[in-house]
Amino acid sequence: MSRIIVALALLLVVASCGGGSNTPPRNLDNACSIIKERPNYLKAFRATERRWGVPIHVQMATIHQESKFRSNARTPHKYLLGVIPMGRQSSAFGYGQALDGTWEDYKRDTGRRRAKRDRIEDATDFMGWYMNTSREKNGIALYDARNQYLAYHDGHTGFARGTYRSKPWLLRVASKVEARSQMYQAQLATCRRAR
Repeated sequence: MSRIIVALALLLVVASCGGGSNTPPRNLDNACSIIKERPNYLKAFRATERRWGVPIHVQMATIHQESKFRSNARTPHKYLLGVIPMGRQSSAFGYGQALDGTWEDYKRDTGRRRAKRDRIEDATDFMGWYMNTSREKNGIALYDARNQYLAYHDGHTGFARGTYRSKPWLLRVASKVEARSQMYQAQLATCRRAR
């Protein structure tokens, strides 16, 4: 009998390890499903919307593009001669793929010294801060998912210079972010929890 109890306890421990914050929600194409599965996400999205004015659907579409809702997302490794690892493509990390330097600017500007890129509350707050800076510096409306994403990817100065115009692939990605934002907005209007 005690072996069965030990086996069940071990099974419970192993089962509790799965589905942690490193795993994304199951259905990334349904905003209602995402917030139903992860109510803490909705709490973070709402807090950022209240503090910074960035709509929930814009936050969600940007996070989807950047990390597919994986808290520990990183850029791929670079390889020399295709086999020798040479580090990562950039320092981008977490839900919002914030770069080290930009993350440090955010922590300094907001006083959130303990913020972590792999915590949804901090990642969405960072996104709100960054997108508000894009609005102030480049005049991009907070609900404009396409242009906010272009500035998010190319930086405020890059966006102002129009560096994205020479990147057809980035323009396609920004259009996908806009379409996903619109899809999430329509879905959020129908789910009970988001209202």
